[in-house]
Amino acid sequence: MSIKIIRPQDWFDLAAKPLLFDVRSPGEFTAGHWPGAKSLPLFTDVERAEVGTLYKQTSPDEAFLRGLEFSGKKMRWYIEEARAQTKEDTLAVHCWRGGQRSQSMAWLFSKVFREVLVVEGGYKALRNTGRQNLAEFEVPLFMLGGPTGSGKTKILHELQAQGGTILDLEAMAHHKGSSFGALGEEEQPTVEQFENDLFYNFHSLKANTQPIWLENESKSIGRVYLPNELWQKMLAAPLVQLDIPLAWRVENLVADYANFKKEDLVLAFERIRKRLGGQHLNAALKALAKDDFATAASIALKYYDKAYLSSLAKNGQEPDWVLKPEENDPKAIAKALLTWQEAQSGLKS
Repeated sequence: MSIKIIRPQDWFDLAAKPLLFDVRSPGEFTAGHWPGAKSLPLFTDVERAEVGTLYKQTSPDEAFLRGLEFSGKKMRWYIEEARAQTKEDTLAVHCWRGGQRSQSMAWLFSKVFREVLVVEGGYKALRNTGRQNLAEFEVPLFMLGGPTGSGKTKILHELQAQGGTILDLEAMAHHKGSSFGALGEEEQPTVEQFENDLFYNFHSLKANTQPIWLENESKSIGRVYLPNELWQKMLAAPLVQLDIPLAWRVENLVADYANFKKEDLVLAFERIRKRLGGQHLNAALKALAKDDFATAASIALKYYDKAYLSSLAKNGQEPDWVLKPEENDPKAIAKALLTWQEAQSGLKS
């Protein structure tokens, strides 16, 4: 029965990690938590607020005693919950900054588990370490760009199926990046949670032996934002620009969006009213009413094409290669991308 303090970087690098318990309050956990961590709160949100108020306005001693009142009667519950979550004889805990909450729970768990790891510096230190790891990430990134409707997500997934390495930022963000991007998606994570997921996923690829493909996103994806440590790497990475005929892009958009509720499509068009202009919006809504999804998609692309070109210019991005596919086939396009990837590796060797 022992308690071991482990540095955040050592936690990142553990090949086999024990289950990690986040002992912060439920509200803190919901705002953002480490991927894979389980919530086992020492205090409820209300209890944490009361203890915090006592600490600031009365004294640390009074806060400590009030915390004991709250937690003492739940000690059996903590143990039973931990045992229900893991059958291993080792577990890990953290709180916000590695203070009394994690230390108290570690002491309790050490009475029944063989070893308890306490993450030094807590959740805050995990986030800081994740951010630093991302800043120092050295595996090359390749960007896949192209105007709306190019089918970039499908191509990336096909690229992965053919042996390439990708990170699907839109899947992590639960958003496809446009006014229509929330359709069919789960609720977006908080910005904090999105960052945690990025830190975790990039670290899992630190030993990758080939480049990682990403979609050439804007800095914001819906209501979440790419951290600057990643954004700067994306701007500096080689960019492959897809040159897809308009007809194919319209076809892709109709396939992706025509099955959603018409009222949701109308709302999405309404959100870009000012950018489309009243005349174009009315034409798009009339087309939707007639189930003419191709015309509606073509109208939307008039705005999104201008926005995409403007974004490239603003970010100072110029394509390293413009790919003009001969057919609207994600498999064939992915194969061409992997061939180009191999050629780039050959140039550097």
